[in-house]
Amino acid sequence: MDIQNPGRILVRVAEPSEWAAIAAVDSVAAAGDEARRAAVRRWCEQGLVLVAEGSSGPLGYGVLEYTFFEQGFVTMLMVADGARRRGVGALLLGAAGAACTAPKLFTSTNVSNLPMQRLLQREGWRAVGMLHGLDEDDPELFFRCPPPRTDPRTDPLGVTGPGSGSGVPGSGPGDA
Repeated sequence: MDIQNPGRILVRVAEPSEWAAIAAVDSVAAAGDEARRAAVRRWCEQGLVLVAEGSSGPLGYGVLEYTFFEQGFVTMLMVADGARRRGVGALLLGAAGAACTAPKLFTSTNVSNLPMQRLLQREGWRAVGMLHGLDEDDPELFFRCPPPRTDPRTDPLGVTGPGSGSGVPGSGPGDA
């Protein structure tokens, strides 16, 4: 799957060999967290990473898994500090929605992560729950991807978007 936008940012599935370059844009991994570096490597090797790249290389990445009650789950969404507020996160969420093969797609973020909450709200995701106890004094908020927006003229059965497995660019959230 390749999704291109007018800003010349390409979103695609990462190759396993790209894990170190992707880890370099992850602020936690770049700060020396070996567990995060190992996770990025494992995610890349498993083909779970969607990478957003510009002419200078990776700008961010997202991880799409199916370990949350067999539904799609964006486990990680990370945008490089210098690439934030340029639509990279929205592109990655849209790519995850287009790639998702489960009926539902979820993600979560800490209550303290206001930029992620704002991004999710802008992209139409809605809060569906909260979990206490993962991080001390910082509950986890869970969000669900909006239902697919379909055009009855071209999709009379309403089968595009998260859960369809269509993988068609433009069918996921944020692909307008």
